Amino acid sequence: MRELGIFLFCAGLVAMVAPLLLPANFRFPLLDWIYIWGPTVAWAIKGGAVLLGLGLWLGFRNRE
Repeated sequence: MRELGIFLFCAGLVAMVAPLLLPANFRFPLLDWIYIWGPTVAWAIKGGAVLLGLGLWLGFRNRE
């Protein structure tokens, strides 16, 4: 579960930062589905992925 948390955390951060750094006309095909509901919901999904990943990462960090 810790590895899943690390993946979700990193993927969420990349999804949040990439639109700010890349050109405006560049779109991630895998992330286009979250923009169907609008930018607010897209940011909520990205933020939820980051928070869920952080929670899993920290919650399972001491377990083997």
